[in-house]
Amino acid sequence: MKPIVEVQNLSKLFRLGAIGASSLRESLELLLRKKRTAPAVAPENQIPSDRAGEEPNSFWGLRDVSFTVQPGEVVGIVGRNGAGKSTLLKILSRITEPTSGRAILRGRVVSLLEVGTGFHPELSGRENIFLNGAILGMKRNEIAAKFDEIVAFAEVGPFLDTPVKRYSSGMYVRLAFAVAAHLEPEILVVDEVLAVGDAAFQKKCLGKMSDVARAGRTVLFVSHNMQALQSLCTRAVHLEQGRVAAIGTAQAIVAEYLSRISSATGEKRWPIESAPGNEFCRLTTIRVVTSAGSNGSVLPSKHDVVVDMEFHAEQLHQGLCVGFDLTNSEGVTVLRSYQTDGASENWPAVRVGGNHWRCVIPAGLLNGGVYFLCPRIGIHNVSWIVSIDGAVEFELMLDHGVSPFWNSLSGSNRPGLVAPILQWQEAVL
Repeated sequence: MKPIVEVQNLSKLFRLGAIGASSLRESLELLLRKKRTAPAVAPENQIPSDRAGEEPNSFWGLRDVSFTVQPGEVVGIVGRNGAGKSTLLKILSRITEPTSGRAILRGRVVSLLEVGTGFHPELSGRENIFLNGAILGMKRNEIAAKFDEIVAFAEVGPFLDTPVKRYSSGMYVRLAFAVAAHLEPEILVVDEVLAVGDAAFQKKCLGKMSDVARAGRTVLFVSHNMQALQSLCTRAVHLEQGRVAAIGTAQAIVAEYLSRISSATGEKRWPIESAPGNEFCRLTTIRVVTSAGSNGSVLPSKHDVVVDMEFHAEQLHQGLCVGFDLTNSEGVTVLRSYQTDGASENWPAVRVGGNHWRCVIPAGLLNGGVYFLCPRIGIHNVSWIVSIDGAVEFELMLDHGVSPFWNSLSGSNRPGLVAPILQWQEAVL
């Protein structure tokens, strides 16, 4: 059986500051100039030379990327910001052209790359459903047969006849995903746009993608949610600086990816001018210590684990959520915490300028093992501002047990994600 997706030596060169043609005439002139300067004979799928990437103000977004995907596979794409994930998906979705190499897709492709992709803002939700279906080559009666399912899944029924330019980001994503998943593409391409939706909708989307895969269709999935990627994907591709760093099972690639990107010093700092973030705020420091003052990459479990975060607020926004995910060495999210989890009167105040917050994970809760701190800052149910996997790595040594039987059956660590000491007593009837 032929692969449904074949990526062969795919490369994409970007020239910083270069602006494309603004008219048909200019496009034709550029094409003629290229033909006049091109060699008489060029080998098929020729890979650009190293010298091309050394041109002033140019860089390789992708370089010599090759892999295949079989029908019915769910393949995850992981990598740091700027690794080339979105560039790859845009090429596979025929949004942009590669500089060299080629991608062969044997089936109808539906892409969900960013909020509003494929929607006309002046048209209503109802009209956009039929427009998207028509673009995919579906007949009107085929779209109508799926219409009620799409509306029910997206939960936008009362706003069907409202122009989508008036939709919130969450409504955009719900409708776009519902259309993409229900119009039965052979290949579904999903970027981390699902991070915009709330937790319940994200869970529903992941379930739908599992249904799509079980129906024999193919999914390419980019996400910073390592737990979701492992549960959904059979294989994964790790991109690093535009190249393929590794290909393998989702579990193996996630472990390899997290080990590469982490800081094993227990602390990660960024200069304010290059700190991750946007016009609302920038993260400058995340570190882990213990309540007893221990720091570094190995900490005892008998003391509180203290997460310190320093960020610079450029503007105030009432929906700003600052927190972190704690994941283990297998990419499983052990917990997530934001400053907004408790009662609102207990939230720390966000101030314009520097902010230094602290979150305490109680002693005796976590099991021993390797953990990763993943800072998460965003506007609630709108978009991420900072989402960095494995920013800080540390190891917790399990030493909070007081019983002589504490570790005798399981070696150094106990089974399970957590290892609390629970209270037992005789039941009184």
